[in-house]
Amino acid sequence: MAIKGGRPDERRVVPHLMVPNGREALDFYARALAATALYTSELPGGRVVHAHMRVGDSVIMLTEETLHQEGQPSAEERFGVRVASPKSLGGTSVMLEMYVDDVDAAFARAKAAGVRVLVEPEVMFYGDKYGILQDIFGHCWALATVVEELTPEEVTRRAMERFAPAH
Repeated sequence: MAIKGGRPDERRVVPHLMVPNGREALDFYARALAATALYTSELPGGRVVHAHMRVGDSVIMLTEETLHQEGQPSAEERFGVRVASPKSLGGTSVMLEMYVDDVDAAFARAKAAGVRVLVEPEVMFYGDKYGILQDIFGHCWALATVVEELTPEEVTRRAMERFAPAH
């Protein structure tokens, strides 16, 4: 997108979240993840066509899942792909992962905004304190803080010990 300030500074993959209500999503992500809206484009009536927000050091885009109007072809009809929020689809195939300075504080903030905790933060065999939550739209987020830096060999050794069959 050619909107100055509304795109990442580098050429990287940017998640594009489908949500049922763009305004509600922008408000929720500001409360839950300290997101900052960079750009918002609306249709008459206030529906969000497209928005860019910054979450940590990343840019994430979002769009309302049902933007087609009566008499206009849907995205599925136009592009041959169904785009919908995880709740509408009944699941998700993507997990969004973000490293934060304090995973416990980040979880507390997200909980206060209404997320569903799937895995409470705990120190994992690979050295991160790591937890998983699901936002109110069905998107899954893994938040982590590095507790100790390990070599690939140390992580492999710990994984083998952690997942070794019990005798």
